[in-house]
Amino acid sequence: MNLQEITSQVSALARQTGEFVRKAAAEFNRDSIEYKGLNDMVSYVDKESEIRLVEGLKKILPEAGFIAEEGTGEKTDNQEFAWIIDPVDGTTNYMHGVPVFAISIALQQNDKIISGVVYEINRDECFAAWLGGGAYLNESPIKVSSAKHLKDSLIATGFPYYDFELMDNYISILKELMQKSHGLRRFGAAAVDLAYTACGRFEGFFEYNLKPWDVAAGTLIVQEAGGFVSDFKGGDDFVFGRELIAGCGMFSELEEVITRNWNL
Repeated sequence: MNLQEITSQVSALARQTGEFVRKAAAEFNRDSIEYKGLNDMVSYVDKESEIRLVEGLKKILPEAGFIAEEGTGEKTDNQEFAWIIDPVDGTTNYMHGVPVFAISIALQQNDKIISGVVYEINRDECFAAWLGGGAYLNESPIKVSSAKHLKDSLIATGFPYYDFELMDNYISILKELMQKSHGLRRFGAAAVDLAYTACGRFEGFFEYNLKPWDVAAGTLIVQEAGGFVSDFKGGDDFVFGRELIAGCGMFSELEEVITRNWNL
């Protein structure tokens, strides 16, 4: 399997589909919004983007199944490969006209992510990586920040929008990080946060209440860019485990603050 060629084809598909998403934004009507749950929204743009991605990915790797946010396609237990897709990561931003949203596509082989693409539509930036092949932004190699300490770091995060049970713990983390870093940013698109961590714009990122399609591609891109990723317990259940920490050389300091406050 030529992972570099597959990743290149997926990048081209993401760009093509992203053009549809970009053009649809100009005439988007909020009356078309549907609610899947509390603050969990979807539109015809998400659904159409996913349909186009699934159709294209079937041509690239016909034997693969699908784990997709809007339920297009499916994966059976006996399938070795699966595409993990977020057709518009940052849907709330998209619906409100905030220009931070992306397409995220990962290829999973058994339990391992082997290829990932995050296409940030507004800036026309395509972040990509394949296992053992490094990480790239518009085909140029990228690396995580060289910062070694939390005090020299800008940290990205996301805010809970439906499960508020651990809000006090999260606020404790935010309070401490505000005092120990260059600051916190909340863009509202985890795939973008991870891509920006991979290329050194952010030194780290953390969030909980995540879904696999939010993070599968971005975590591989961070790792291939020389970064570190774990769940809030210091383990490796960060794609399906709903929580993750990502970072560069200051990762251990960031992880310590999060795990200590999380377990209060």
